[in-house]
This record gives sequence, C-alpha cells and structure tokens, in this order.
Amino acid sequence: MTMKTYRNPVYPDVFADPFVLRHDGIYYAYGTGPGAPDGLQVPVLRSADLVDWEPLGHALLPIGESHYWAPEVASHDGRVYMYYSAGSAAEGTDQKLRVAVANHPAGPFADSGKLLVPDRPFAIDAHPFRADDGQWYLFYCVDFLETEGDYRVGTGIVVDRLVDMTTLAGEPRVVVRPHEDWHVFRKGRNMYGAVYDWHTVEGAAVLQHDGRCYCFYSGGAWERDNYGVSWVVADHPLGPYARPEGGHEALLMRTPKGGTLLGPGHNSFTVSPDGSTTWIVYHAWDLAQTARRMCIDRLDWNGDTPSTPGPTWTDQAAP
Repeated sequence: MTMKTYRNPVYPDVFADPFVLRHDGIYYAYGTGPGAPDGLQVPVLRSADLVDWEPLGHALLPIGESHYWAPEVASHDGRVYMYYSAGSAAEGTDQKLRVAVANHPAGPFADSGKLLVPDRPFAIDAHPFRADDGQWYLFYCVDFLETEGDYRVGTGIVVDRLVDMTTLAGEPRVVVRPHEDWHVFRKGRNMYGAVYDWHTVEGAAVLQHDGRCYCFYSGGAWERDNYGVSWVVADHPLGPYARPEGGHEALLMRTPKGGTLLGPGHNSFTVSPDGSTTWIVYHAWDLAQTARRMCIDRLDWNGDTPSTPGPTWTDQAAP
C-alpha cells in the first residue's frame, strides 16, 4: 500500500494564525482571513486527516468591527467557545479580546457581549488551555511600555485563570516578554503617543510534557522572515516561566535557507488521527509573500527538548 504524503501548505487559500480543534474525531481549523460577502467572519475548515481540508464557510456572527484576528476554540460541557480579538484598525491599539459561543464547532458563533480584558487598550491572541487537572487558563497578549531587566518595549504574553469559560480571574501573570534581537517588530514605531523600537512575542500555544508546561510563542515581525517559534517552560500554567538556552534565535522553527516558505509561526498543536503523534499547525508565507497559508509538521521530543523537521516544503509522510 502506498503511504499517504502531504506537501505544505495543506490549504491553498489565505489562512493565517491557524488553530485546529479535534472534536469527535474530526478536525476543525479556524484562521485569520477575509470575511464573507454576507458579513460572517472567521473562515472554518474541516478534515478527517489534517491533510485534506474542506471549507465550511465562515463561523462567527459579526459584531460591527472591521478586523477580526486569531480565533481559537475550546469545547467544554457541550458548548464551544471561540476566543478572538476584534477592532476597527488593521494595525494599532484598539483590538479587544472577546468570546463567542456555539453549539457546534462549525458555528455559528454568537458573541457573548463580554470583553475579557476590559482594562487594557489592546489585547490579542487568546489561547484557551485546559491543564491536566481540568482547570482552564487563558494565555493572551498585551503591550508593555516599560523596560525591566532585559525586557524590551513591545507586545508580550500573560496568563490568567478562567473562572468560567467567559470570565477571567483578573490576575494576569507575565509568561514571556520580548527580550532578544530577533523579536524586533519595527524600529521607530509610533505607538501610544511616543516612538519605540517595538518588539513582539505573540501567538501562545501550550503543551504539557512530562508534567511541565511549555508555552510556545512566535516572535518578530509577522510580515518578515525573522518571524519564528520558540518556547518558555514552567512547572505550573501560571509560571514562573524559564527560557531555554540558546534563545538568540527561534529554537523550534524559523525561515529555512533554500526553502520556499517564509516567516513560519503563530501555531497551534493537535494529535494525529490515531493519537500517536503530536503535530504543529502554523502559517507561512510563500516566497512572493502573496498570502500566509496553513502548514503542518510533526512535533518530536528529545527528552525535555521539542523539535520539528518543519517548516517543510517537500513531500512528507502524512499523520
């Protein structure tokens, strides 16, 4: 029997910030992309094997904003919750974190009417995470304008406990802030009435491995080839988080030399259909930077160190 293979990207259209939910044995993918002509937002795909994807349309009922970013979805007690940010500008400081609710992963998702982080002018990239003990947490991004130690000014990741699926405890803790040269987003960026050399870490995705919490993040500029994926690690979802050695570059995934993919990042994780392997789902640009498209690759562990052959652009064994 011929082994099934795949080649990245696994979906031909725009599909940035891909998040994959496995629900009743079926994979649903949600991403940042153009809205539908009828106003619905958030494209959703369906697959049985992580390789062949069927578009299902758009899943989120609009709330009157013009930009919707980085949806992630959690299933809990028979309902499905979509965490996303929405705002009026393509870039800036007005994105707010929200949560919408549906009865099925394909939607439609209706906004709950609640701002998750009302006291912050800017909050994006919500990542719901259920720990082994059943407690839910929300990792998300906010901006930091002060320096401390080797922290840089810019966007960083915090974590808070979910009291219920639409309410945070209001006690966020820092997970990781930008601290390396490769985290630069844009030098001389005008933000909050001042000019900064802005740095970014974003797109949290958490795995528990051998009892420890690994928070993977994407750093750098999403539209450039310095974008890549690294991680920090802690003994508890609330931290404190420690950096691995060698953080002067993206340790898990970065733009390969001689490849056909640029700026891999903003990933999620899922398991193979038989549950035996973990897969990283991420976006990457083509060389002409016409679109960010969804890609997949296997995630491996060497003791306490994660690794992946990705980003790959040649034929690979399918999950």
